[in-house]
Amino acid sequence: MHRQIAGKLTGPVTKWIVLVVALVAAVGMSTLNAKLIDVQDNEASSWLPADAESTKVLDELSGTVDPNDIPTLVVYHRDGGLNEDDLAAMDEQAAEIAETEGVTDRGVLSPTAAEQAGSPQPLLSEDGEVGYLYFTWNFGDEGWNAVPDAADEVRDIASIDGVTVHLAGYGGQAADASEAFEGIDSNLIMITFLVIIVILLFTYRSPILWLLPIISAAVAYMISGGVVYLLAKYADLTVNGQSQAILGILVIAAGTDYALLLVARYREELRRHEDRHEAMAFALHRAAPAIVASAATVVVGMLCLAFADLNSTAGMGPVLAVGIAVTLLTMITLLPALLVIVGRWVFWPKRPTFGTDEPTRSGLWAKVGNAIRPRPRLVWTVTAGLLLVACLGLFKLDTAGLSTEDTYTKEFDSIKGQKLLEEHDLADNSNTVQVVANDEQIDAVREAVGGVDGLGDPGQPAPVGDGRSYFEATIDADISSTAAFDIVEATRDAAHDIDGADALVGGGSAFYLDTKIAAERDNKVIIPIVLIAVFLILMVLLRAVLAPVLLIATVVLSFGAALGISALLFEYVFGFAGSDPGFPLFAFVFLVALGIDYNIFLMTRVREETVESGTRQGSLIALSSTGGVITSAGLVLAATFLVLGSIPLVFLAELGVAVALGVLLDTMIVRSVLVTALNLDLGGKIWWPSKLDAEDRPLPEPGTEPEREKVPALD
Repeated sequence: MHRQIAGKLTGPVTKWIVLVVALVAAVGMSTLNAKLIDVQDNEASSWLPADAESTKVLDELSGTVDPNDIPTLVVYHRDGGLNEDDLAAMDEQAAEIAETEGVTDRGVLSPTAAEQAGSPQPLLSEDGEVGYLYFTWNFGDEGWNAVPDAADEVRDIASIDGVTVHLAGYGGQAADASEAFEGIDSNLIMITFLVIIVILLFTYRSPILWLLPIISAAVAYMISGGVVYLLAKYADLTVNGQSQAILGILVIAAGTDYALLLVARYREELRRHEDRHEAMAFALHRAAPAIVASAATVVVGMLCLAFADLNSTAGMGPVLAVGIAVTLLTMITLLPALLVIVGRWVFWPKRPTFGTDEPTRSGLWAKVGNAIRPRPRLVWTVTAGLLLVACLGLFKLDTAGLSTEDTYTKEFDSIKGQKLLEEHDLADNSNTVQVVANDEQIDAVREAVGGVDGLGDPGQPAPVGDGRSYFEATIDADISSTAAFDIVEATRDAAHDIDGADALVGGGSAFYLDTKIAAERDNKVIIPIVLIAVFLILMVLLRAVLAPVLLIATVVLSFGAALGISALLFEYVFGFAGSDPGFPLFAFVFLVALGIDYNIFLMTRVREETVESGTRQGSLIALSSTGGVITSAGLVLAATFLVLGSIPLVFLAELGVAVALGVLLDTMIVRSVLVTALNLDLGGKIWWPSKLDAEDRPLPEPGTEPEREKVPALD
C-alpha cells in the first residue's frame, strides 16, 4: 500500500502536478522569506526567562523606565591627553548627536556638562586621555531595525583629528551585533549552497545531477522561511538572528542529506527496474520510512527545546522544527518528481542501467565491513575505549560564560571602547544594577547595597508606583563578565537581607546572570527529555528495545567525544576564552537529533535486509549499500555547520565546530565501525524482544550471498 502511495506521487501525470504546486508555493513564500529579518526580535527582553528576577524588575519598571532604552557611549581617546579644543568639539558633537533620530529628549551628556552638574560619575579619566559622551537611544518596539543607520550617523558626527573614537555601551554592542549578523539572510546561505555544490559534484561525479537536490533544498528554504515569517508575524513566534542563521543552515543541510539517501536508493532501484516510475515507487517505499523517522527525530528534538526557561532557546525550537517539517515534505515530493521527470540521463556519465550489478557491493564500505567481520567484539571494545578517552577533554570545557570582549571572534568597535574605559579606570555608566523595593525600606536597601565592592554610589530613589521605588548603581566591571555576576549576586544578597523590602535586583549584568542560571537549568532538564523522545522514536521504528538502547548509547558516547575534542580545540587551537552556558545544550540537541539520523539510515536498512539475509549478513549489506551516501551526507552536514564560523560570534563558531566534529565521528566511526561491530557481535539479539531473526542466522561464507531480484518494465 505504501508503495502504491509512493507511485501515485511520481506517476506520469502526478509528477507534473507536484512540480507545479511546489514551484507556486516557492514563489509565493520567497517574498515572505526575504522579509524574515524584519520580524527578528534581538532585544534582551526577548531572551529572558519569564520568572527571572531581572524580568520581574523589567516588569515593575515598565511604567517608569522604557525597556526600549539603549544607553550608549561615544568614547574619545588621545595619547597624551584630550586638550581643550577636543573637549569643546565633544560639547559641539554632543549637541549635534542629540538632534539625530532615536536619541531621547534627555539629550547627550558630555564630560564638561557632567562636571558642571556635579555628577558623581566622571566622564573624563584622571589622566585626561579618555572621555566619553553618554546618551540614550530609543527606537520603539521595532528596536534596531527601525533606524539601521543610527550608529553610522553618530560615528560620522564624532570625528576629531588625532583622536580615536569608539561607539560603546549597550548601543555600541547592539550596533556590533547588527554588524555581526549583517547579510545573514543572503551571504550565509550563498556560502552554504556553494559548499554543498562542491561536495555534491565530488559525490555524484555528474555535471547535472547535483542541480536537483540543490533546487529542492532551495525551495524548502524559501517555503520554510516564509512559514516562519507568518508564524512570527501573526502567532508571536520569537525569531532572532541566531535562530534565523541556524534555520537556513539546518534546512539546506538536512534537505541535502535526505536527497542523498533518496537518490542513492533510486539509483539502486534503477538497476532492478526498467521503468523509472516503478523504480522511484520502490525507492520511496524503502527510503521514506528512514527519512521520515530521521526528520521526526529532529523535529521532536527541536520541540523539546520548548521546555527551556530561556525564551530564546524555547523560541528556536519551533522555528527549526517548522524548517525540518517543510524540508521533509519537499524532499519526498518535489525531488522524486524532478528525478522521474528528467529520467536516467541526469546520472550521466554513469547512468544506472537496468540489469547491471550494484557497485557498492564491492566498494570501500564493503571492505570495511569485511575487515570488522572476523573480530567484531575486539573492534567495538577498542573503538568505544578510544571514544571514552576523547571524552576526557570535557574536563577542559569552561561554560561559565563569556565577557563582551570574548563573545566575538574579532575585536569590534564597542570592545575597543570598553577596553579604553577599563584601562583608564572609567566605569561604563551604561551598565547598572536596578534595585526595586518597598518605599518604607528603600533607604535601608540603598544603604545596604552601598557597601558592595565593585558597585558605584547608589543614585537617589525614584517612585515606581504601588508603594515601590527604585534606584540604580553603576557596576565597575564588564557587563557579561564573571566579576559583574559576582557583584550582582552580592547586591542581591544585601538587598534580600532587608526584611519587608521585597527587594529585586535587575539590570544588564543581572540579565546575563539570569540567562546563565536558566541555561544551566535547561541543560539538566532538556537533555534527558531529548534522549527519552529519541529512544521512543527508535523503538517504534525498529520495533525493538535493545537496538535503540545501544544506538542511544553510541550517540551519547560520540557526543561526549566530540565535545571533549572540541574543548581542547577551543582552548589550545582557537584560543577561545570559554563557552556560552547554553553551548552544551545546543551541541547536544543538534548532535543527538542529527547524529542519530545516520544510525537510522543504517539500521532501517539492516532491518530490511535481516528479513532475507539475517542480522549479521544484513548489517554488512546495509553498510556497503549506505556507507557512501551516509558519508557524503555527513560531509555535507559537517561542512554546512562549519559555515557558521563565518559569523564572528564565538558561540556559533564553537557550535559549528562541535557539530561538524560530532557528525564526522558519527559517520566515519560510530555508524560504520562501532554500530556495525555491535550488530555482527550480537546478531539476532539486537532485535530483542522482537522475534526478528530469532534463529540468529550466522554469516554465510564470503561470495555466497544471493543476488537481488531484477524487475522488468511495467506494461
